[in-house]
Amino acid sequence: MARVMIIGAGGVGQVVTHKCAQVPEVFSDILLASRTKAKCDRIAERVYQQYGRKIQTAALDADKPKNTIKLIKKFKPDMVINVALPYQDLPIMDACLATRTHYLDTANYEPKDVAKFEYKWQWAYHEKFKEAGIMAVLGCGFDPGMTNIYTAYMKKHYFKKMKYVDIVDCNAGDHGKAFATNFNPEINIREITQKGRYYENGEWKEIDPMSVHKPIDYPGVGPKESYLLFHEELESLVKNFPEIERIRFWMTFSENYLTHLRVLQNVGLTSIKPVVFQGKKIVPLEFLKALLPEPASLGENYRGKTVIGVQIEGEGYSGQMERRFIYNICDHAESYKETGTQAVAYTTGVPAMLGAMMVLTGVWKGAGVFNVEEFDPDPFMEKIGQYGLPWQETTF
Repeated sequence: MARVMIIGAGGVGQVVTHKCAQVPEVFSDILLASRTKAKCDRIAERVYQQYGRKIQTAALDADKPKNTIKLIKKFKPDMVINVALPYQDLPIMDACLATRTHYLDTANYEPKDVAKFEYKWQWAYHEKFKEAGIMAVLGCGFDPGMTNIYTAYMKKHYFKKMKYVDIVDCNAGDHGKAFATNFNPEINIREITQKGRYYENGEWKEIDPMSVHKPIDYPGVGPKESYLLFHEELESLVKNFPEIERIRFWMTFSENYLTHLRVLQNVGLTSIKPVVFQGKKIVPLEFLKALLPEPASLGENYRGKTVIGVQIEGEGYSGQMERRFIYNICDHAESYKETGTQAVAYTTGVPAMLGAMMVLTGVWKGAGVFNVEEFDPDPFMEKIGQYGLPWQETTF
């Protein structure tokens, strides 16, 4: 029995809250906190209607560690699940250090004024967390998260040496909007408009945004044009599995999405540099975020599926070359039926709940800062299906 404090009341926070509420034998007490308490209250009401569980809610400005420290001291959680904005990772980690509280997130830190995300800032906390005797689990969503665990699982069971790794992410759904992002627009657009990167033969190679693409055949969906991007799990997987010779991340985008994105870029609305408008400084991308649909609102009319997985080619334990593919297929409509969110939020939130369970039940142990591939993948893989994300494997 453990107390958990969830920070962030967007679509992922809604999923995490629902999934924690479904497991009262582990999560005995739940607090949901966000800058806008009304969002927390709406989620809490839905959870009560579905499961008969009352959860606490609170207003929290997590930009300042002192605010989070105060709330932690009041609620006394065993763990903080951070599904707020990536800008807030370090302040929330500082609060967890100050209160000796376990920490888990789904996306790595990035500075608000620079479109660059990497793990170095959070990895630098390792000794502090180790000295405090607490654990910080980084990137426990789907990608990063499940993709890291799929990789660790295949390394353990199939590959003596992993040579080529491709992480593939397809959203074959339709939300019915002219243009919308499936998670925070500010973070999503920053991520895909920066230069792409991949790792090959001991070095990182940089490419222009969206300049490398190819069709990939996704199970249950078929061929979809997929674009090479940089994604944070590439960085940790190269660090933890230095045998990898090449690793890339691919994601699908519709032509409609790319056309809208090009127009928005051309008129400057994706910029993070402040401009003066009517005597006030505004950030164009933040203004655009205010105009676009809230990602958490997309679920009701969403149809179709997501397919996300990892393809690995390398030397098997038999000495022969092998090619393995582990993936999940998630249905938008089914995700909405259960949690009121679309599948992109669902696939991120479920692993976050299970990662917290792994820590709180003593399956994942240690003091310091860890990426999920550093743990034994088997207990996680054994349970993830029963909580809504069954996995399949094949060759390719």
